[in-house]
Amino acid sequence: MTTITATPILRSRHADQPDKILSTLLLRYPRCIHAELMTHRLFSRNAASSRAIPVSKLIQDVMENPFIPIYWGKNQKGMQAFEECNELVLANWDDEIDEEDYLTREDAWLMARNDMVRMAEGFQNAGYHKQIVNRLLEPFAHITVLVSSTQWSNFIALRDHPDAEPHIQILAQKVKEQLDRDDNIQTLEAGHWHTPFVTDDDHERIHDHLFGVGYSGGYGPFEVELILDLARKLSVARCASTSYKTVDGFEMTIERAIDLHDKLVGAQPLHASPCEHVAQADEYRDGAKYGLFREGWMNPNLHGNFEGFCQYRKMLPNECL
Repeated sequence: MTTITATPILRSRHADQPDKILSTLLLRYPRCIHAELMTHRLFSRNAASSRAIPVSKLIQDVMENPFIPIYWGKNQKGMQAFEECNELVLANWDDEIDEEDYLTREDAWLMARNDMVRMAEGFQNAGYHKQIVNRLLEPFAHITVLVSSTQWSNFIALRDHPDAEPHIQILAQKVKEQLDRDDNIQTLEAGHWHTPFVTDDDHERIHDHLFGVGYSGGYGPFEVELILDLARKLSVARCASTSYKTVDGFEMTIERAIDLHDKLVGAQPLHASPCEHVAQADEYRDGAKYGLFREGWMNPNLHGNFEGFCQYRKMLPNECL
């Protein structure tokens, strides 16, 4: 039923500053705790939007995999519930109330889910747009969110804590499990790129695409930049879709990726948040090594909310407009 997961998509360690690790994780958790994750400003995020999901698909999701509370807190003063409640819930308000009108907490919750599904179907059949209809389903839905960051300590400290809301506490523990791993990290030299969702097979597809559009050159600096440009576009498009597929479920081909990327960065204003997950390892100048008066990163103005990595977003013209 309730799903709370953290899946590593790509983790990159800076070769010159090994303590700087850029981690891109795909999170799945109950929609009701999304606002709490959004308070962490050092995160770059893209989420599957309720406005983009067809009503029928979201209904299927909340019927097959609804959010049901894992911890049923008992009412008390304050924001924390330190003990659980297991009382029956009055679910029928007829004039005469008997024992059958009381349900277990789980059955009452699912009854509320069923009522909202029927109401959503009614609004859908009446012609209302999914950006309205799906709001009725959100309390019972999950959300998929892509998160990239080099700084997770504040999130872990606040959310993996007894005072945290129980479901985001579980999420923080899942995230920490992935961050504590060393077997899923690549090392990037300065100038190399962190491109989530781009695989070795994709590089072969990129080569095929270049040849398919008539390119038959070698592999000098210009050709390498062509390949990198397509890899960045493919990564941005998949980050925007939070998966290897498009929002509509089709394969994210190179052609679709180019089209989506160009629509995002060509819009006015820019829709540039998916470009934040794609980043280049910055160069670090060691004062003792180079005999410099000052040392540090070459392009800190391009880091955004990262440390040691330049966001692709920051390289786009007019990205702040």
